[in-house]
Amino acid sequence: MATSQANLTLVQRLNEAGRDFLESLSSDQKAKACFEYLDGERLFWYYPPMNRHGLALRDMNSSQRDLAFVLMATGLTERSYQQARKIIDLESVLGPIEKERGVTSFKRDPELYYFTIFGQPGGEDPWAWRAEGHHVSLHFSVWKDEVISMTPFFFGANPAEVRSGPSEGLRILSDREDIAFDLLNNLDAGQKNKAIIYGEAPYDILTYNSTKVSLPKEEGLSISKMNDTQKTIVTSLISEYINQVPDELADRKMKELNEYGLENVFFAWAGGTEMGQEHYYRLHGGNFVVEFDNRQGGANHIHSVWRDVDNDFAEDIMRQHLLAYHVL
Repeated sequence: MATSQANLTLVQRLNEAGRDFLESLSSDQKAKACFEYLDGERLFWYYPPMNRHGLALRDMNSSQRDLAFVLMATGLTERSYQQARKIIDLESVLGPIEKERGVTSFKRDPELYYFTIFGQPGGEDPWAWRAEGHHVSLHFSVWKDEVISMTPFFFGANPAEVRSGPSEGLRILSDREDIAFDLLNNLDAGQKNKAIIYGEAPYDILTYNSTKVSLPKEEGLSISKMNDTQKTIVTSLISEYINQVPDELADRKMKELNEYGLENVFFAWAGGTEMGQEHYYRLHGGNFVVEFDNRQGGANHIHSVWRDVDNDFAEDIMRQHLLAYHVL
């Protein structure tokens, strides 16, 4: 039974949302939705349309769906939650577009989004939840009174811009693209030459669906080489990703980044330098990585991700715990 949310902490709200969702499920549904926290399934993630482990929206009743979305909303800001819902709804736009083009692909279905619980919400041990489907992949780990991980955090959009029909003009992820172009266009020739690392955009984000981020050392133009106007723009771009989670989590992540040194973060670009051309960018400094790619579909298909090099899936925190308490 849900309690008043007014005086609950974020972790308490997540614990309650996780428990409420689980308690609504039948035993058969729990068999699909539930895994142990240390099960390897927790480390698998992917963003194309595909069949997944977990409980799909299509296999829930309306009350269970509401509870699943409450869990999702609790880990996000209102803005990022609405973006997630719009990305899910975008499947209903993409399906007819592909049919008109004669494209045969995986069925586009807004009910093919899966919710999974790892461990037991609110217990002494860590637990996690995952919400995943085409172009949405969210992973949150909670332990005691802390959210210990909120990455990988993936949003995509296909089409990036809806160009016909009732949703014409819709650009769900417009800001993370527009701000990046604003930054690029504010660079002088020398800075731009440093920032552009490839003449062509890669086909996808380079970290792909890897469990562990593997990238070359930071490339491109460091923030330390930017003027005040450029620093303001790049900080806004960084915030576009970090501010997808509630303030207390975003503030913690921004504090970590400032302690590392914001000036040590690099901005890299690949591909075309005008809207409508295939393009890619990356922000990388220490454990902080953001990738954005818009190459597929005639530069109308976005993949974007926020990663933590050491602590995706809470791997660094769990490793430290195991070394401290369970390894002789």
